[in-house]
Amino acid sequence: MSRLRLRQLVIAAESLKVADRLQEVLNLREPFADPGVAEFGLENAVFPIGHQFLEVVVPTRDDAPVRRFLDRNGEGGYMAIFQTDDLKAARRRIDGSGIRRVWDIDLDDIAASHLHPADVGAAIVSIDEAHPWDGWRWGGPHWESNSIEGELSGAILESPDPNALASRWAAALGVPASTHPDATKISLEEDQTLVFQQGAETRLEGFCISINNAMKALERADRLKLESNGDSVIIGGVRLVLNNE
Repeated sequence: MSRLRLRQLVIAAESLKVADRLQEVLNLREPFADPGVAEFGLENAVFPIGHQFLEVVVPTRDDAPVRRFLDRNGEGGYMAIFQTDDLKAARRRIDGSGIRRVWDIDLDDIAASHLHPADVGAAIVSIDEAHPWDGWRWGGPHWESNSIEGELSGAILESPDPNALASRWAAALGVPASTHPDATKISLEEDQTLVFQQGAETRLEGFCISINNAMKALERADRLKLESNGDSVIIGGVRLVLNNE
């Protein structure tokens, strides 16, 4: 059985001011700007949280896929990156399921496949394999020393038909979905959970984040007059559900 865990969540934004807001509210350290994303007509900011990553991407060209996403949907959850220890097997399974791969890369320290969002729904799904397992090229050369304590414990997806959406994500990830009284869920390694719930639109609606002193983060959000409700705050069109590490 291949290993699979959530490694990175991505927000599409109109400007890197969204990254500044994330940094201020979550008390993050300096982000990494990956020059490689210029291939996709982007600039970005990548923040390490524990051994995972929170990224903001901003279009620099009118023909960039992120530009089209923003024009259709506004700012919001754009991509979820999962890590496997057997990408070859994942690619065979994905191809056999009829899900299209739209981008592949194979480097010495990391390989990845992006899946067609029309085939999966709600967001781009990427399946990546890093060598070593705890390495992560996309986080920059010094991400370990720049990381804060915490973790991305999951994500929340919405759809008018959440069960159908969960089925497509289950097929993409090779992990079964299970039905619960409140929602349909996919469970991953390290107690990570993807929650699929009823919503007017199909979208990657929320990120679940555990950090030290979540209450302080919510207080900082209030001072910035950001939209918040209970244990969550909205930044860049994404609801960040904050819990204490």
